[in-house]
Amino acid sequence: MLKRLLQSVREFKLPTILTLIFITLEAVIETSLPFTTANLVNMIKNGTEMSEVLKLGVVLVILAVASLSCGGIAAITCSKAASGFARNLRHDLFSKVQTYSFENIDKFSSSSLVTRMTTDIAHVQMSYMMIIRTAIRSPLMLIFSTVMAYVMGGSLAAAFVVVIPILAVGLLLVSRKAMPAFRRVFRKYDRLNESIEENVRAMRVVKGFSREEYEKVKFGKASDDIAKEFTFAERIVALNTPLMNFCMYFNMLFILLIGSYLAVRSGGVSVDVGQISAMLTYGMLILMSLMMLSMIYVMLTMSAESMKRITEVLREPPSLSSPENAVYEVKDGSIRFENVNFKYSAKAKHYALSDINLIIPSGATVGILGGTGVGKSSLTQLIPRLYDATDGAVYVGGVDVREYDLSVLRKAVAMVLQKNLLFSGTISENLRWGNPDATDAEIVEACRLACADEFIRSFPDGYDTKIEQGGTNVSGGQKQRLCIARALLAHPKILVLDDSTSAVDTKTDAMIRAAFEEYIPSTTKIIIAQRVASVQHADMIVVMDGGKIVDVGTHEELLHSSEIYREVSEQQSGGGDENE
Repeated sequence: MLKRLLQSVREFKLPTILTLIFITLEAVIETSLPFTTANLVNMIKNGTEMSEVLKLGVVLVILAVASLSCGGIAAITCSKAASGFARNLRHDLFSKVQTYSFENIDKFSSSSLVTRMTTDIAHVQMSYMMIIRTAIRSPLMLIFSTVMAYVMGGSLAAAFVVVIPILAVGLLLVSRKAMPAFRRVFRKYDRLNESIEENVRAMRVVKGFSREEYEKVKFGKASDDIAKEFTFAERIVALNTPLMNFCMYFNMLFILLIGSYLAVRSGGVSVDVGQISAMLTYGMLILMSLMMLSMIYVMLTMSAESMKRITEVLREPPSLSSPENAVYEVKDGSIRFENVNFKYSAKAKHYALSDINLIIPSGATVGILGGTGVGKSSLTQLIPRLYDATDGAVYVGGVDVREYDLSVLRKAVAMVLQKNLLFSGTISENLRWGNPDATDAEIVEACRLACADEFIRSFPDGYDTKIEQGGTNVSGGQKQRLCIARALLAHPKILVLDDSTSAVDTKTDAMIRAAFEEYIPSTTKIIIAQRVASVQHADMIVVMDGGKIVDVGTHEELLHSSEIYREVSEQQSGGGDENE
């Protein structure tokens, strides 16, 4: 796990190494300060000449400045290394997610992926900073201070034999008790983020049903749950402070009492004032080092769960990938489904699609009609290989879709969904998702064909109008027409319209369909619709029910041969089109 995460250090190896070097120098210099101070105290006590005292004082100042400089440089390089590591790790994680199929996304859930790329990476960044700085400094300070304490203190060092084990065992017990609570917190973050994401995405529904108070209560429960776990863990960790104070004051009392007794009894021969001063300082350094090590242990244990969650994403292989000898050209828009069965998960009991056999000629206009949940969208998602068929094969341009380079295949298949998504930016920037090199004239032409040009020009800034996140400042119908224009700019071999004109009136729908015939006559057009008027002029209409194709034919043929199609047509023509 650590090996995989450390691959994200890359160009920040140098500041990491510099941090380790300067931290080591700081520890060496800082542990030499009490020794020098003790000598200075003894020189003053023994009445040494002032010039000698000043020389040692200058040395002391130089050591202090050197220690401060090393610490300051280490802080700068450490911050650079940790921030750079987190940036690279976040980039690697996001890049990995971009390779995922829908199946991989479904496995982790979007809210969990957001948590891993934000909260979890923040914890790992903090841990990395502590590892290369504090986790190196504290053990060095502990070792150097202990050695110097025994060199300087002699019998006074016996205090550490009692204090160090008590503090070490106590801190270990505290940390182990708090860790399970910290681990539970990270898993609950996913549920909290999921609640936030759902609420923001469905804000119109929440307000439409006046469920704000319900959402507040729901969020409050998730937030309170996290707060309780954190409070429990922090209460346990807070025991570090009284334990530390006990050991520190015990050490001070022991050294002062025993040291003073020995100094008075021996007349300063066995123990002198300088030694007592040095022992107090070294004792403080040792205890602070142990305290920092305990905090490092707590932080690393907290971050271990975050590291595990991040590594899970980095190690997860995409369920769909391009083959080694991939095909890089889609010859035409012909489509063939051959004995296709499909289910969204290997654990699923029922197939979303069964016994699908269908041939669509290149350039044909095909309508797909059926009730909700009969597999219409599932069928079209197999074409650009958003999912792979569980059994059988799907062919595009006469080639099995699994033999294509994924990027090439998906560029050849443009999809306009019912729940269209626009990104933050101008209208022109959104449209150029379909073709980054599109000219202004091409953009205007595509919008004219999608019946979007008129309403775009009605905005004060026209094509430079800013689109808010998710396209919240345009209507559903406007959003659909912008997405259709974006797809037209891609000049795809296959265009899939998944109920993408449901928010426009029938007249505009007819105008858009006529534009398709004019602008992309050689493109295969697949129209998923709920109303017969949207597909009745298609070259072929596919009627689906229960995940199967039950009828195929033209509008006139299906009126005579398909009971389902005839019933839907009569309902809509007799009772009026509900979508008008």
